[in-house]
Amino acid sequence: MTFVQVIDCRTQQVDALNSLMDDWVEATRGRRTATHSIVAKDRSDASHVVEIVEFPSYEEAMRNSHLPETDRIYRELVALCEGEPSFTDLDVVRDEQLNKALVKEFFDRVINGRDIDAVEQLCAADYREHDPSLSSEPMDLQGAKEQNGELMDAFEPRLTLDRIVAEGDLVCVGLGFRGRHSREYRGIPATDRDVTGTGHATFRCADGKIAESWWNWDEVGMLRQLGVLDTA
Repeated sequence: MTFVQVIDCRTQQVDALNSLMDDWVEATRGRRTATHSIVAKDRSDASHVVEIVEFPSYEEAMRNSHLPETDRIYRELVALCEGEPSFTDLDVVRDEQLNKALVKEFFDRVINGRDIDAVEQLCAADYREHDPSLSSEPMDLQGAKEQNGELMDAFEPRLTLDRIVAEGDLVCVGLGFRGRHSREYRGIPATDRDVTGTGHATFRCADGKIAESWWNWDEVGMLRQLGVLDTA
């Protein structure tokens, strides 16, 4: 279970506190168990600073706290603060990354669920798609529907998400695909051949919808599997 520790303190030396955190990151390289750290300053009280540190589990947090560098940094932290910092230990009971969930829904409904019209609900009205294998220019929502609709009709692809990472308004995925060339595609008569491949895609989310996407997938490998391109 993911574990989060909240460190609450007061200090007039925020810059020194930031430098101290840099020191801790460098000193514990290769041994720390923390996966994410945020230092935030209260907008209504500049001396009120909160640090939020995430760990894979409580046990990993305890391992981290027993590092000699952690003890040293804590003593230096206390020296910078107005009084003893307070600690709140939290077991995470829900961690819903909404942009990741939105992108997963896109793959589940639009591609694997064969519901191309679902993009109207999941994507912004001014959506832009960048996919050099389909168009040399960015496509709007209608253009993306038409181009991807042809691809989906021809191959009925099934996509799997091998990894998905989110940061800020961006969601990046590594994917695998498989399908069968059962209908004409770009003038290529159906070959009834199976195709497989891999790719990457990045999505930018805004206001709860997908606003933009960038795709890079192995179309060349797919055409070789169809016998259209020489494999030499």
